[in-house]
Amino acid sequence: MAASIIFDFDGTLAIGHGPVLAYADEAAAFAGADFRSRVDEALADFDSGDRTYRDGYDIVGSLAAADGVDEDTLSGAYRRSRVKLGTADAPVRTIEDLDGFLAALAPHAELTLATNAPEQSIHQVLDSWGVRERFDAVHFNVGKPLGLVDIARHAYVRGPVLAIGDIVEFDLAPAWAMGADTALVGATAFDSAAPVTMRGSSLADLRDGILNWARAHSASVSSTPLQTKESRLS
Repeated sequence: MAASIIFDFDGTLAIGHGPVLAYADEAAAFAGADFRSRVDEALADFDSGDRTYRDGYDIVGSLAAADGVDEDTLSGAYRRSRVKLGTADAPVRTIEDLDGFLAALAPHAELTLATNAPEQSIHQVLDSWGVRERFDAVHFNVGKPLGLVDIARHAYVRGPVLAIGDIVEFDLAPAWAMGADTALVGATAFDSAAPVTMRGSSLADLRDGILNWARAHSASVSSTPLQTKESRLS
């Protein structure tokens, strides 16, 4: 038996609106007047507790769609924005000493990264944080929420699971449906009624709780090579 911790990327490991604003900048050329200022206003409202939208990416996509921007154009804008991930045009940050945190977890649980985002530039960001090799497996283009089911099920048959993310419906619900523990982080953490195991404004608030969970569910965890997987729904 081996415990597993499944991390989301955007909004969980990667903090800040930089990538969302890069997406907005790419979409702005096809949207209506004052698009970027409307995105900025909606992001500020979201951070203040407005739950009209799911997250920043939903804000950009929804406002652009309301301006008549079609799905293909939005997809192209998103892909172009991801090339900029981690640069000055799409800056991200993470919690202090993420590497030390993951290193402390590693003896007690297998660490998985599962994101709906494409692989592009994420490895470079993980490298810049010095944590790329801390993950036993990484999954891109997961297609959450449905795409998370197989990942969580595969982990759950081997032992206890903790899923960590900032969007309940995408990052946590598929895991808790099969009995896993969950940790909700981000702007919605304290106003969500979801029955999560723990919650905090960021991973930094949950360092002790997550480490205590890992220690409590610890089994012998062997070191395995990093596995990169690109998951898509058919």
